[in-house]
Amino acid sequence: MEEHGSAAGSESVVTQFNTYEDYLDSRIRPLDLYYLKDKKMARQLVELGCWGSGEVLKREEFETRKAAAEASLLSNRTQQKTLASAGKELKDNFLRALAEREEANRSGKMNSIIFVRDRNSHGQEISGYIDYSHRLQFEDFEPYFSGKKRFLPRPTDLSFYNWKTQASTMNDTENYQVIAEHSSCLLFKNKKDRKTLNVDPEASSPGANSSRTSIQSDLYHHVVIYDHITRKNWV
Repeated sequence: MEEHGSAAGSESVVTQFNTYEDYLDSRIRPLDLYYLKDKKMARQLVELGCWGSGEVLKREEFETRKAAAEASLLSNRTQQKTLASAGKELKDNFLRALAEREEANRSGKMNSIIFVRDRNSHGQEISGYIDYSHRLQFEDFEPYFSGKKRFLPRPTDLSFYNWKTQASTMNDTENYQVIAEHSSCLLFKNKKDRKTLNVDPEASSPGANSSRTSIQSDLYHHVVIYDHITRKNWV
């Protein structure tokens, strides 16, 4: 018989038993009722541990585990509704990398900057640095994760450059200030903790509490992700 009192049985309590009485009934055999003739008494004996075998959850413990499991299920459902990547079959490394960072960037635990270099719909090569948290806040990402839309830099992003027209733009966001003092490479200062993120590929490190990850993608020519953990989320 399955030990419903084990910690691993918390979820099964939610899915199998609506009430504590249902849980007790699951531990009563037809033969028990034949001898006792009273289901209420049988439940009391099971609850007291005087009947049957194995550990029996007390009513308070059952209700506590049930509430916790239901809260966990509700949280998962809420997250699935919130995250645009939830439930999507993502085959490309870049889309998977975006999905892995979506929750952290939505919640503010992380502020990722994404460098993308590819061609636009006119065949022109473009590149730029994108504030992922900022884009998530103001844009629907479901089309990106569904493959209906391409994730490319725009003139409104942190930086944008069109290699054919040589048009370029730079913009601050609510998360980053663009520092263009260095001719060799841009710097981005995080507005939350004032830490500077260096996106120079020749730099030994992108900066404090930051990391650099190159992504091999079948859909995009060149992708690099810079992840920055803000000071309030340091461990």
